[in-house]
Amino acid sequence: MNNLEVKRYKYSIENVKGDVNMMDIPKIEVGKSITVQRTVKKEDTALNYGSGKLEKLFATPSLVALMIEASVKLLDDKLPEGFITIGKKVEIVHEKPTQLDETVSVKVEVKNYDGNKIDIDMIAYDEIGIVGRGSHQRIVVNKKSLLEKAEKRAEKLKNMDF
Repeated sequence: MNNLEVKRYKYSIENVKGDVNMMDIPKIEVGKSITVQRTVKKEDTALNYGSGKLEKLFATPSLVALMIEASVKLLDDKLPEGFITIGKKVEIVHEKPTQLDETVSVKVEVKNYDGNKIDIDMIAYDEIGIVGRGSHQRIVVNKKSLLEKAEKRAEKLKNMDF
């Protein structure tokens, strides 16, 4: 195989009639990356996440959300209709503070892909330097099937006494 060829994986997908067809999903390329930026706003601060004393600092949950946003932008548009990626695992170290109105940039890069599981590395920085690092794992799923499974779980809860 030369560098121009793209490996493909087979996935099953149900059509409208409920028949199962095999479908090619392009291989996500290891080494591909994207960088997203956000200016820290009040809703991104630690105060919004229950830390009453840190009203001017970028919150760790906001950093995780930005990492997830970047990962979805990098991956999901490469999948065929009906498929998405979902988060499985996140590990992060928020190393330095970033204040309100400063810009945070998050770069995510595909480190491994096995046809279903995607491992992503993340680095975050502001105008001064690195503020965080982490890793994220996403899984390719059929959106319709996932929502059906979630609905079945929700139905079980309706009949439970708490």
